[in-house]
Amino acid sequence: MDPVIPVSAHERIYLDHAATTPLSPAARDAMAGFWREGGGFGNPSGVHREARAARRALDDTRELIGDDLGVEAGNVIFTSGGTESDNLAIIGGWAARMATGRDTFAGLPSMVVAAFEHHAVLEAARAAAAADGFVLHEVPSTADGLVDLDALEAVLDDRVAFVSVMAANNEVGTVQPMAAVSSLVHRHAPSAWLHTDAVQAAPWCDLAPLMADVDLLSISAHKFGGPSGTGVLALGPGAGVHPVIHGGGQERERRSGTPDVASVLGMGAAWADRPAGHPDQVAAVTRRRQRLEGILVARMPGLAISGAEVERLPNITHLRISGVEAEALVLLADEAGLAISAGASCASGALQPSHVLLAMGCPEDAARSGVRISLGTGTSEAEVDRVAEVFPGLVARLRD
Repeated sequence: MDPVIPVSAHERIYLDHAATTPLSPAARDAMAGFWREGGGFGNPSGVHREARAARRALDDTRELIGDDLGVEAGNVIFTSGGTESDNLAIIGGWAARMATGRDTFAGLPSMVVAAFEHHAVLEAARAAAAADGFVLHEVPSTADGLVDLDALEAVLDDRVAFVSVMAANNEVGTVQPMAAVSSLVHRHAPSAWLHTDAVQAAPWCDLAPLMADVDLLSISAHKFGGPSGTGVLALGPGAGVHPVIHGGGQERERRSGTPDVASVLGMGAAWADRPAGHPDQVAAVTRRRQRLEGILVARMPGLAISGAEVERLPNITHLRISGVEAEALVLLADEAGLAISAGASCASGALQPSHVLLAMGCPEDAARSGVRISLGTGTSEAEVDRVAEVFPGLVARLRD
């Protein structure tokens, strides 16, 4: 085998923005300013000057995000990130839905989720079903990576109390037909609440129209340049949650715990500056992703791009490469200075077939071959061209 040729002796190319983004300058400045001005230690639950300053910082961010989503500021719940937001929506939302009248549903109540959801949704739904004894339906995907609307319609009836379908898939980047999903839910399961995990969609999409179609929406700050460990669950009119974290009753008794005020400020600053508000940035990233895909398809036999025929997020390209195991390719790419992801590694480090690709109908060997390349607004054309130059050689090396 030929030796791996590094991208540069001193420079790496980061292509895992769908996993986490670098902290944006706006977020860094907002957080540093809060600490520098002496307000970084105030507990917003108090009544003295320092506490009131912290509370104002929270309220300002709550209003900013609430205004953009089209919901009341009081319905913006701060969490520790996307996983907690999803868990609070699924477990807390289910509990609240049942509290409004379990007997209003015909027979045993049920929940519906898409089979390609993030594990934060899937595992929360499975845990809730096991604990509460309700029926859980996991709806498959089409081969293009979209929720199967026919399969969804088939399981919707007046027994369904809760539905969750993600706005955009975190692995393959496909943008889901949420208006159609909402229409089906409202038509066939009119008492159900609809949740969407908008964690991947948040950087790139205007979420106000999406929020109008759903009852609960989850986001995570570190996907759009904010700090890790901070997120939001937004509630539409009439929706609610019971707490899954108990304690002092913060966030209107829906999520206990003293919030990280500086991180919330950083999230607000990053939110205000995310690509969704800059069409030129979205267009530029889309062009670079398309350029990368075009070159790779031309140079690499046996390459398939997941969801190539449907709408996808601007920054994600998901490649299925026959004869190559994703984990080996990710490690080889890392050695060459490219940070990409398999999108299917479990916590133990053992590579599992991608549940997303399996839900799309891919055979198991193909579900082990997918790698995700995700660009950011700072990814340059020169970096894209360098990746297009290096990547085929890495694949060829694994095939030798």
